[in-house]
Amino acid sequence: MTKLNDLLISDDIQSVRKEINSLCKHFSDNERDEELSFVIPASNEITSIKKKYLITELNQILETQSLERTKYYISRLIKTISEKKTSKINDLNLNRWKEYEDILTDSLWVLNKRDSSGAHNAGYWGNFIPQIPNQFLRRYTKRGDWVLDPFLGSGTTLIECKRLGRNGMGIDLSPKVVSLAEKNIGKEKNPFDVRTEILNADSTSLDLNSTCRKAGIKSVQFVFLHPPYWDIIKFSDYKNDLSNSADIKSFLEMFGKVFDNALNVLQKGRYAAIVIGDKYSGGEWIPLAFETMNEALKRKVKLKSIIVKNFEDTTGKRAQKELWRYRALLGGFYIFKHEYIFLFQKK
Repeated sequence: MTKLNDLLISDDIQSVRKEINSLCKHFSDNERDEELSFVIPASNEITSIKKKYLITELNQILETQSLERTKYYISRLIKTISEKKTSKINDLNLNRWKEYEDILTDSLWVLNKRDSSGAHNAGYWGNFIPQIPNQFLRRYTKRGDWVLDPFLGSGTTLIECKRLGRNGMGIDLSPKVVSLAEKNIGKEKNPFDVRTEILNADSTSLDLNSTCRKAGIKSVQFVFLHPPYWDIIKFSDYKNDLSNSADIKSFLEMFGKVFDNALNVLQKGRYAAIVIGDKYSGGEWIPLAFETMNEALKRKVKLKSIIVKNFEDTTGKRAQKELWRYRALLGGFYIFKHEYIFLFQKK
């Protein structure tokens, strides 16, 4: 930081470039650390920056043709290191947006390898890959925010909450599934000392306003909904389990009740995401995802994005890949290889 500040008062572009070259070599030779730490003189605060990003910025300075432009990029780099610019809904430092290479901003997500680190596992039939909640929690929540998952399942969302320093509330209809989620989530470390509330309840009828008040929660800042894809997988014998819906109308009615409940406690202006796919029945493609999206749009929300995510092969389909290809050619249909994520903002 001090060296960079000193370069701003130099009038010799060659000496400035020589010093920048020296810094590049110094950081490049440091093979041990992926991140480098600096002390911010104004606040005496220690900050870190990715080495790869810093070297890229220094090389950009070397490519400038004038002293004025060189100093402009040096000033920008100093600002990047010493100042933090965040939005109201996340902790991302927008002065260093280039560092977040792993945060997706396109509407097509190809995520082939499942994150199986920590407490994450693929043991529950119907869970989703952890990278999905990871992406949304980093972009649409801050540390200490509350995240609601009305379809808790094996606990994937709440495991990510613990990792990222978000408080999490999860709800599931089945005591058996709740017990599994508690075990999974309990295995994950809690470095940020966040709260995790797990409820065995019916998300279609639970009074979430009262539940949150009793737990000392004023509102939640993000809602994650990964409902059953209608009756593709039967999760229980409970009447109010969406996977037991008699038809698409009753499925949407029950989903609407869950969404209403969640919106009641979601803070105004904050976000909700629905992860869902379509189904095939009686020789016909059923656009379940878009039916669910339209049901959600009947509420006071606005649609912010539609994301198409590749669908991982199930164990069964992976073993019968050629058979499924034959069936597709014979039956005149295409094999499901994607699902949807709908992002909404509460009005």
